Parts: sequence; C-alpha cells; structure tokens
Amino acid sequence: MRLKVLRFWRALLGAAALSVPMVMAPAAAMARGAPDSFADLAGQLLPTVVNIATTQTLKPAAGETAMPDLPPGSPLADLFRDFLKQNNAPRHVTSLGSGFIIDPSGLIVTNNHVIEDADQITVTLNDGTTLPAKLIGRDEKTDLALLRVKPKSPLPAAHFGNSDKARVGDWVIAIGNPFGLGSTVTAGIVSARNRDISAGPYDDFIQTDAPINRGNSGGPLFDMDGDVVGVNSAIFSPSGGSVGIGFSIPSNLAQDVIDQLRKYGVTKRGWIGVRIQQVTQDIAEGMGLSSASGALVAEVTDAGPADKAGLKNGDVIVGFDGKSIPDSRTLPRVVADTPVGKTVGIDILRGGKKQTLHLQVGKLKDDDDTPVAKAAPAPKKSLPPKLSRLGLSLASIDDDSRGKYHLASDVKGVLVTDVDPDSPAGQQNFRPGDVIVEVQNQAVRTPDDVMKRIDADAKAGKKVELLLVSRAGDLTFVALRLGQG
Repeated sequence: MRLKVLRFWRALLGAAALSVPMVMAPAAAMARGAPDSFADLAGQLLPTVVNIATTQTLKPAAGETAMPDLPPGSPLADLFRDFLKQNNAPRHVTSLGSGFIIDPSGLIVTNNHVIEDADQITVTLNDGTTLPAKLIGRDEKTDLALLRVKPKSPLPAAHFGNSDKARVGDWVIAIGNPFGLGSTVTAGIVSARNRDISAGPYDDFIQTDAPINRGNSGGPLFDMDGDVVGVNSAIFSPSGGSVGIGFSIPSNLAQDVIDQLRKYGVTKRGWIGVRIQQVTQDIAEGMGLSSASGALVAEVTDAGPADKAGLKNGDVIVGFDGKSIPDSRTLPRVVADTPVGKTVGIDILRGGKKQTLHLQVGKLKDDDDTPVAKAAPAPKKSLPPKLSRLGLSLASIDDDSRGKYHLASDVKGVLVTDVDPDSPAGQQNFRPGDVIVEVQNQAVRTPDDVMKRIDADAKAGKKVELLLVSRAGDLTFVALRLGQG
C-alpha cells in the first residue's frame, strides 16, 4: 500500500544492576525514566485542552444540478423539480478538531486547517461547557490559528515550553479529540526532530509515536513537566489511522507566530530578498568548498535588503544574526523569526573566503501573481550541433527564441535548445528554454563562451562545472560533472 502524508483535515462526525564503586554513571543513565503512571499529569492538563467544532455552509456550484431538457408536459418534470429543490438547498457540514487554552481570559491555539472556511466555531471545555469562539488570526504557512472565547470565570491555561530542549527519546503525552470521541490522552516518545514533510516553507516538525488521529489536530503535545512542546498537526499513515508516526509544530515556532497573531491579528515575518538553494556535494566541489553546508544564494532581489547589503549570486550564507546556517532549510526559518527592521550580521563565503555583511531585515509580503507571456511563433532556425561534453545544444538568444520560450527582456545568456536525456545535463533535468547565465562565476553570451570556458576547465583538471541557470525566470545553480558525456 502506498504510504502518504495525511493532514488532519477535519473529520466529519459519523534485572538488578551490579554496583561498581568509584565509577560515575554515564549521562544517558541520568535521563528521566518512564513514570509509573501518567494519571497525575493528565489530570492536571486535561482542563487546558478543548474540543473544537466548526460549521460550514456548502452551496452547490452554479449549474451543478440543472433541470434536464424534458418534453413539454412530461410526467417527470415534477419529479425532477422536487429532486432539484431538495439538492440545491445549502448544506451545513460539521467538523471537529482540538485546541488548548493559553490564557485564562479565553485565548485558544489550534491548527488553521481545523477552522479554515468555517462559518461558525464552537469550543467545548473539559467540563462540558460550550462557548462560541471568534477567530483572532490565522497563519497558513505554519498552519496555526488563534481563537478567543468569553468565559464567565478565568480558565486553566497551558504554558509553552522550550521545544529546543526536547530530545529524541523523551516521553511526551498528546491530548485531543480523536474522531470526535472527546478528551483523550495518549503517551509516547519524541521519535525525531527537524522533520520536513513538505507541508510549508517553515517545516521543522517534532516526530512522535504518541498515538494521534483525525480530530487531534490543534491539540497539544506535552513534556513531562506539563509544558507544551508541540502542536499536533499531521500524521504519516497508509490507512488514515495512527501508525505511530505523528508530527507536531515545535512550541518555539508556534509561540512566535501566536504572539504576532495576538498582537496584530496577522504575522509579520522577516525578509531579506534572496532566493536560495541547497549546497550539494557536487556544488561544493565545483565552488571549491570544504563541505556541503550553508545556503547558496541563487538570486538577489533588486533593491531588497540583501542587494543593499552587497550580497551576490554565488555567495554561501553560513551565519545569520549570530546563528549558524547549516543548510538551506534553516535560513528561511531564522530570517522569518527575526524582527522586521533589525540590523543583523550575515556571514557568507565568497570565493572561498569568509566575510560578514550587515543588512536591515525587511517585511515579508505575499508573492504577486505574474501573468504568463503569450507564445510567439517558433523560430525556424536549425539547431546547432551538440555540446558533446555536457549533452546540450546551445544558441544565442534572439527575438524569436524569446517569444518561443517566454524569456523576459532582461534575461541574458546562452539558450539551451535541446538536451540529451542520457547526458550529465539530462541527469540534472536541463530542458529546452533554460538559459546559461554564468559558467564558473563568469558571464557568458554565446555558445562559444560556454564551450571555451568548459574546455579550459576540463584541460585544467576540473571535474565539476558550476553553471548559473535562468529557468522560467528564476536563477539556480547547477553542478555538472565533466567527462561523462
């Protein structure tokens, strides 16, 4: 059976050791053991967790159920008319999820997907009290939302802990509302950290084997001190039920987002204006780096913070505001968490040498929609001979090729017109319409520029060639191994 990541989309109801003197126990032996019972902790925490029910009104799409074309006076007309009247009426769908109280005044954290598109949100407390809830703010990128209820008296509240201290193997408990059954407690351990499940740009999930199912979405993951270290959000499952692989948003990430939703109703994330990619082993070798680490700058936004600070394509970011950047996944999270307007130091490798630049962090905005250019007639020129060393056919850019491949007027370089699928270039997913902008950090404008540079590097014994490529308007670095074509 094919495995898949299943988001918690709202579920519809329906022996004794020998003593050795003078020898210190290893650090691992000092770890907290399994408790005899979770009952005391569960009893303390259950009142802080709530069940969330939402109602959404679904209207049939226009023309979805139209009256069939019947002959005049047909006895079926009344039958179809009654049927369509019933099926064209709006339907109310009820869905379930979980949440937890973070303030005695009635602030509640849950997942965005639990309340998304809801017309009405209702919260049920552990004692059975039901309260209407108002949406304060939500964040699609991290799948978090903040609600408010108005209780008659202060509510018991949970507290965020430091998720960075949660270690693989630590005991955790999850509390939520699986399948609409009501408050349910399960226990397990932290199975892994820093999981990327392609749920969003800031993936950094805690993986746990504490059983969690549909309806647990938005519920808390507690450590043994009773602090929230995660917000349960997704499972990995072939069946839709728990198989012991669940994912929680780390509390440190969640708390930053919730604090902003609480203050502003929206998130205000840091932005520096770069597009980055991972430093692979081939790219590291092509750039002469000692290790495949850091975030490679593929493109710098004009007039953005990074541009103003002097960052360039090909720089490798290894530190930001005093924090290490081991890979390209880390940088977006670190930048997003940095206050807008703060001036920070950014450590880079340029030409193999480390240096520090300073920039003022800007505010992240939603991407603008870019219209697709209309196709122009295909050029009638014959294709040039293959660049056999890499498996590419190359040509200079002209007006015809700009129209055929939708190349912007400011794109300059050498056009790829054909690719040998069995060549090094084919293995790196080159395709017609790609534009080679630079070869080994040197700008190229003609096929001869590319061929001469690659031939010279091959004769000098270089094994990997680093190309800067414009693909559908985005710049990316591609490392190609020489001598394989």
